[in-house]
Amino acid sequence: MSLALKTTAQLEVQLSPQQKKLNRLIERIEQQKQELATWQNVQADIQNYTRSKLLPIYSELHTVLFTQLDTLWNHIASDAFSKADLAQIDTKIAALAKMLKKSQMLTSEQKEQVEKIDTFYIQHEEHIRAKKAKANSIQNHDLAETVEQNVDVDWENYEYDSTQYIAERERAKQLKQQEKREQAVKMAEQSLKTVYLKITAMIHPDREPDEAKKLEKTELLQKVNEAYAEQDLFYLLKLQLQLETNRGLSSKALSSEQVKFYQLALEAQGQNLQSQLEEIFTSFHLSSHVNTKQLKMSDVYKVIDKDAAELKQLLKWEKERLKHMKKVSGVEMLLAHGVL
Repeated sequence: MSLALKTTAQLEVQLSPQQKKLNRLIERIEQQKQELATWQNVQADIQNYTRSKLLPIYSELHTVLFTQLDTLWNHIASDAFSKADLAQIDTKIAALAKMLKKSQMLTSEQKEQVEKIDTFYIQHEEHIRAKKAKANSIQNHDLAETVEQNVDVDWENYEYDSTQYIAERERAKQLKQQEKREQAVKMAEQSLKTVYLKITAMIHPDREPDEAKKLEKTELLQKVNEAYAEQDLFYLLKLQLQLETNRGLSSKALSSEQVKFYQLALEAQGQNLQSQLEEIFTSFHLSSHVNTKQLKMSDVYKVIDKDAAELKQLLKWEKERLKHMKKVSGVEMLLAHGVL
């Protein structure tokens, strides 16, 4: 629904600083809505272009990578390598299996082989961890027996688990952000109803004796009902501010609590619009280094073409690497140069 409202320069001058602040926020959200609508209109075309350019290359690349996986797997089963080289080959195979396990471009037979290899390396890794844990447990037990039970902790040289600390801090941060989003959503719902009731009280047609004005208010009320049904808070809030200005109520400045109330609700709607935009950009599968906040529609196709060119270059290199992998001497050459 496009329900654009424009306040005149004269009315804008009469607005309080709080009202102007809210108007600026409303204008920003209106721009977000227009931007979202524009991207939604071209989303399907861009997705089709992306599929036509990238999927054939990805399909061929995954086939090549599977062949690498299968070739190396057969090598370690039938050929002899040094312990150091074997460790590098195992690492390479495990990485390929982990990546290809998520592929949607392999045949059922290929997927079955990938699953088998991936399961082998997962079980192998768990076995190694269990052996290390057992060895560490024995070592710590022996060490504890050589130390007195009541030992003061050397806090000056004490080392804490920084990884765990960072993870806990990140979880706390995410929880706080989630709580803030939930609060904003509640505020938006409450604010929407509050603003709607204020507007309907001001423009209700039944209270208008003049027939011409009554018709205008009836049409406006219909638009207000549509906006309320669509939860279009910023349209309703802007209308409320304009109606109050027209009625000479702008001299009554909004309280700080009202400003905070409306601002939180509007920010929640802005965050929702931004999330929808990000979902659209994600559906394009663009390069991770692309800054979507500054992304222009004219640049999207250039980015896709660039991604396709880089992917073709990667495919060319992987094909070349596969040629060397087919022979033991080629694998040893790749290992020696660190490019397996």
